[in-house]
Amino acid sequence: MKRTSKKAKPVWERAYKGHVLWLGKTKLGKVSLVETEKYSWEAAGRTGVAADLDKAKKAVELAVLMADKQLDLFKA
Repeated sequence: MKRTSKKAKPVWERAYKGHVLWLGKTKLGKVSLVETEKYSWEAAGRTGVAADLDKAKKAVELAVLMADKQLDLFKA
């Protein structure tokens, strides 16, 4: 019998004028509608602007993934 891991996966939830990426009760990042068809995103201490909602979501997911893999320089 094959074992499956029960690791929690991040979930996108719709919010007012944007979307939020959650892992359980922890907010990982968010995408907000800034102007008509322009999206601002924030995640893992990084920010940016994208013209498409899908590109903004991918940028948030990439920032969260990179923050998880990189070592923190200032924490002991």
